[in-house]
Amino acid sequence: MHHLLRKVSNKFSCTIPFLLIICFSLPFNKDSYAQEDDPVKMFQVCGVCHSIGKGKLIGPDLYKVTERRDRDWLIRFIRNSEEVIQSGDEYAIKLFEEYNKVTMPPVTYTDEQINLLIDYIANYDPAQAVVATAPAAPVAPVEIDGKPYVFMSESHHPWAYYRLAFFVSLLLLVLSLVDLIFLKFIKAKFFHISIILITLTIISGITVKEAQALGRQQYYEPDQPIAFSHYIHAGQNQIDCQYCHSTATISKSAGFPSPQLCLNCHNVIQKGTYSGTAEIAKISQSISSGKSIEWIRVHNLPDHVYFNHAQHFKTGKMDCTECHGEVEKMDRVRQVHDLGMGWCIECHRTQQVQFLENEFYAAYKQLHEDLKTNDKTFVSVDDVGGTNCARCHY
Repeated sequence: MHHLLRKVSNKFSCTIPFLLIICFSLPFNKDSYAQEDDPVKMFQVCGVCHSIGKGKLIGPDLYKVTERRDRDWLIRFIRNSEEVIQSGDEYAIKLFEEYNKVTMPPVTYTDEQINLLIDYIANYDPAQAVVATAPAAPVAPVEIDGKPYVFMSESHHPWAYYRLAFFVSLLLLVLSLVDLIFLKFIKAKFFHISIILITLTIISGITVKEAQALGRQQYYEPDQPIAFSHYIHAGQNQIDCQYCHSTATISKSAGFPSPQLCLNCHNVIQKGTYSGTAEIAKISQSISSGKSIEWIRVHNLPDHVYFNHAQHFKTGKMDCTECHGEVEKMDRVRQVHDLGMGWCIECHRTQQVQFLENEFYAAYKQLHEDLKTNDKTFVSVDDVGGTNCARCHY
C-alpha cells in the first residue's frame, strides 16, 4: 500500500600462487583495499581461497612461495599476470594450464604494497596458534524452522501490522456508523461515538504515516534474478564488500559485479550449499548468451536527490553498515532505513567527520584552528556544509 516500488535494471582459481590474492584484494586504485597498507588486512580476504601451510583451498597453498619464485618475478606477476604469461614464461604458462586457464586483470598496487604482502606471506608461521588469514567466526544465522535465515515476507513485513490495523479500524468504523444511523442494535450512542473517534484517530495516524513514506522503500526486499546470499559470501566467507562493489571509492554508484567477476570463484565452485547448481549456472548462461544479469537495485533515491558513494565511503570513511545495515547477516538484501531527508539530516548534524589527516578537508583552515585551540571538540558534516540544500538538491 505504501510502496511505489521502482525496479531499476542495471545492464551492465586462480591460476598461479598469487592469482587469488589479486582476486580478493584487487584494487581499482591504491586505496581500494589497503588504505592503511596493512598486510594482515590485505591478506584477510585472500584467506577465503588461500591458506599458508594448510594445503590447497580454492587456490594454491602459498607456503614458501618466495622459495619457488624470486621477488622480482612475483612483483611482475602480481602487477600484470597476463603479461607474464604472454611473455612466454614457462613457469607461468605451466601454472596457467594447471589452474583452469583463468587470468586476472592487472592491478595498481605499488611496489611497496606488493612487497609488504610478500613479506607477510614469507614470514608467516603456520605453527602459530592464531592464524591471521583465517576468516573470522561465521556470523550466526537467524534460524526459522531450523533453516538459516528466511527472507522477510509480507506476513513478517513491519508494515503488515499497519495494514491490518487500518482495515480493522475501517471495518469497525463502517459497522458503527451503519448501526448508529440505520440498524440501531446498540442503543447507547456513547459506544458508537467512542468507536468512531478511536477508529478515526487510528486511520488518520496511519494515513499520515503512509503519506510520509510515499516514494520511500523501507523494508523493500525484491527477488533477484539469481538467489545470491550475502550471508554466505560476506558473512561466512568474509568477502570484502569492495570486491563486488568495486567502484564505491571512486564513483557515485557502488556498482554491480559482472558475471566474469563471479566466475573468478565460481569457475571452480559449481554448486551452492542451499541452491545446488541451478543458480550458479545462471552466471555462465549470462556470459555464453551475452545477456546481462538484470540485478534489481534495492536502495533507490528520488531523482532530485544526489548521493555519492565515494564522498561517504572514501572521504567520509563511513562503514557500509551505517546505511545498509548488517548485510552480512542477510541472504536477500533489504533496505533497512527509510533513507528519508530527516534521516540524512540527522546523520549530517551528528556524524563526526574524519577531519584530521584527511587531505580532502585541508582547505578548511579555520576549522583546523578551532580544533587545535579546543574551540571545537569535533567537526560534524554540518560544519562543512553538509546541510546546505544545494549539496543534495541542485
